Amino acid sequence: MKTREAIIRGAAEVFDEYGFSGASVSRIMKRAGVSQGAMYFHFKSKEDLARAVMNAQPETVVPRLDSHGLQRIVDTTFVWAWQIQRDVLLRAGVRLTNDQDGTTGRDATPYVAWAQILEVTLREAQYDGELREFVDVGQLAEFLVGACTGMQMFANAVSGREDLPDRTVAMWRILLPGIAPERIAESIDLDVRRFA
Repeated sequence: MKTREAIIRGAAEVFDEYGFSGASVSRIMKRAGVSQGAMYFHFKSKEDLARAVMNAQPETVVPRLDSHGLQRIVDTTFVWAWQIQRDVLLRAGVRLTNDQDGTTGRDATPYVAWAQILEVTLREAQYDGELREFVDVGQLAEFLVGACTGMQMFANAVSGREDLPDRTVAMWRILLPGIAPERIAESIDLDVRRFA
């Protein structure tokens, strides 16, 4: 398993630097410190390896969470906003997911996976009365994935993502009054620096 992880980490570094089209298998093998045999034992192709990097995104965020309900949803976005600046695996996964041009097919799996992760927690929040009755948790989960995707792209263009945590707080200040009862919205901790 350590060889597979080394390959994924090496690939993430190369994909982060060069994108999918600029990343060569030989460069990935060199960065990971593995042979061609080891590479192809674990991954059939560069596309297969890119999918593994793209789908590893939640592993860089979810284990860092210890809250629940609506606070966990907010915290998920806060951890993500900090981790994308620091974790090459998350950053490469986001780049690959966003940069898909259709030449090797399209893979919505990372977006769908994030939406499912959020939806499960939103359902718990809804059950606990933390969401307004009219909120469709499936739609909200997909909206949050889309909003965060666009927000990080905008922040990357404007500041190299340095202001992404602050933009994430601003998003929640706008959203919370519309999706949560007032007492719940006011109880949500919006101190994004907790995760710095």
